[in-house]
Amino acid sequence: MRRSKLYKKQVETAGFDLQKRYGVAEAIALLKTMPGVKFNQTAEVAFKLGVDPRKSDQTVRGAVALPRGTGKTVRVAVVADGQLAQDAKDAGADFVGYEDIVQKIKDGWQDFDILIATPDAMRLVRPLGRQLGPRGLMPNPKTGTVTESVGTAVREAKGGRAEFRADRGACVHVPFGKMSFESDALKENFDVIVDALIKAKPTTAKGAYILSCTISATMTPGVKINVKELVRSKE
Repeated sequence: MRRSKLYKKQVETAGFDLQKRYGVAEAIALLKTMPGVKFNQTAEVAFKLGVDPRKSDQTVRGAVALPRGTGKTVRVAVVADGQLAQDAKDAGADFVGYEDIVQKIKDGWQDFDILIATPDAMRLVRPLGRQLGPRGLMPNPKTGTVTESVGTAVREAKGGRAEFRADRGACVHVPFGKMSFESDALKENFDVIVDALIKAKPTTAKGAYILSCTISATMTPGVKINVKELVRSKE
């Protein structure tokens, strides 16, 4: 496989082995030493899990509030009425409505990053699956976006919230900050994601759960994490 000049320079500058497994702090430090690009790259972690996503009882999905935020501005829309709509507004939601906001989405509007709905409102939101599903915007109780605690949900979403879901290949990709973050902030976010992922382990999953873990930035090679050390630290 051909490598770009930037890729080769990053590997050479960081001085790391593409096949070696590193501790989390060391891996983040390696990412930070790589030559950057002209934008603030997103740091992402990729996991390969020992589950079978084809089985409904081995679905891995969840969400977690990142203590150091995501480093991006998040636009939050809420489908609620009455006092819960007011709670959403007070918490800083960008768009709040009920039937009116549902109609806007039906008409093609999707100028938001996260959609939160109350349980009662889901009767209106559920038919929007074709519009919301492909972009991963459909509210779901497992990710905390179907809730009566809309104020809390909005504050978490605005403050920095990461959702995760295993794809058909049992892989999970989660952003955990920006490369402009201090190393300690990236590690703190990373640790919270790992905790949440482990808690989301299906009870029917047997054998090793986290098979591999790699961190990277938008335009960098991946740095492999020592999974044994990672899992041991969470026991």
